[in-house]
Amino acid sequence: MSRIGYRKIEVPAGVTVELVDNTVKVTGPKGSLSQNMLKGISMKQEENIITLDRENDAAKAMHGTMNALLQNMIIGVTKGYEKGLEIVGVGYRFNVQGRRLVINAGYSHPVELQIPEGLTVEAPSNTEIVIKGIDKVLVGEFAANVRKVRKPEPYKGKGIRYKDEHIRRKEGKKAA
Repeated sequence: MSRIGYRKIEVPAGVTVELVDNTVKVTGPKGSLSQNMLKGISMKQEENIITLDRENDAAKAMHGTMNALLQNMIIGVTKGYEKGLEIVGVGYRFNVQGRRLVINAGYSHPVELQIPEGLTVEAPSNTEIVIKGIDKVLVGEFAANVRKVRKPEPYKGKGIRYKDEHIRRKEGKKAA
């Protein structure tokens, strides 16, 4: 049984957390995020410590989820989140043009993705990008959509992968 719902969340200096009309709003140096409180969960704040309580056993499943969401929002407005991707293959490359990401991944046409509002995409080289933002869900979702353009294949390892991802390689056909 997980006890993450009972974890006390510490609010760092420079961050404000307020509950208005069943919506939690977290504001910090990098921006502000808001999240609806899940059903059956109540929030109590004493100075810089936040505790979440569940009103009944039906809310047991969402207790830890709400705690993790709140913790992620606080980390997002203070430090932010980033996800690195790299592309492997001959002629494969990334190109950032304003609010669009153009991907050449071996198709007959370049794939263009619109960068969501609230995210920044930097290209240290034409085979690497770094996606940065304050919303953990948005950063992860956009990184997954970029990776989905050309998933890494197990024989040559070509495709788009996360920076820390290890691709399990398979052996090809044996010559007779």
